Amino acid sequence: MLWLLLLQVWASCLWLGHGEVVESFVNTCNEFFYQKMPATNGLLPENPTWICQTFKDQPFYATLYDKDRRIPVYSAYIYQFDTSKRVTPLWMVEPQLIRDNLPKDMETEATLRETYEVSQDDISESQAVYQDYLKLKDLDRGHLNPAAHHDTQDGRDATFTLTNIVPQNTALNNGKWNVYEQKTMPKKSKDCQTTYAIVGAVPGNSSIAGGRVNVPSHIWASACCKTNNNTVIAWGAIAENDKDKIRVLKLGALEEKLAELYNRGPVSLFHVDCPRT
Repeated sequence: MLWLLLLQVWASCLWLGHGEVVESFVNTCNEFFYQKMPATNGLLPENPTWICQTFKDQPFYATLYDKDRRIPVYSAYIYQFDTSKRVTPLWMVEPQLIRDNLPKDMETEATLRETYEVSQDDISESQAVYQDYLKLKDLDRGHLNPAAHHDTQDGRDATFTLTNIVPQNTALNNGKWNVYEQKTMPKKSKDCQTTYAIVGAVPGNSSIAGGRVNVPSHIWASACCKTNNNTVIAWGAIAENDKDKIRVLKLGALEEKLAELYNRGPVSLFHVDCPRT
């Protein structure tokens, strides 16, 4: 019996060591998807990583990350709008993209270097880093999962990881996309019980940081919820990442557009219960 107990403890420790970078969202972090059904494989890049975004030992959202382009494909989260003034924390990265025996909690680059003796080269090799986003021209660090869509400070802080960030057109980020995040989402979800959101980026043909980080051609968003009347509603939005314009559209129309843009097969963002028309 003792050896069996030791084996169970050993297995538990192994699992804890792999708590944030996971094999898929089928059984881990699927609580951030409507009916626990992750988006389908039509969005998968050639070199994907599934991240259960964990901060202070708590998962806050799920990110599919493109390791080759060093940008997220999408971040999926539960929408909880909050109007509190944002306190900007230090930018963080994902330790387990470097080595799977590093902490599951997101950490700053300085903490990884000083506490865990990880080299800056190892951090930079595995993902986008703070240096990549310096000296941007007409581009911002654009959140896919925005801080304002979380109603706790820890939840807002957890969005400040560079695995949740893409180079986003400054005018769009401060203009129509901000309007969508701050006004359209609250209006559309006002009768929702729980709103499930997936926000993503389509890879483009340009880059920053000497080719290290891809600049998306499009930014997109989607949501699905059950209303207080027990009906289900869904919607989408998409914008080209070089102008301040956004198109709000039906979920089905967004999925068709994404299948065309990604060219990786059919795209289904949500469970079949979420209406496409």
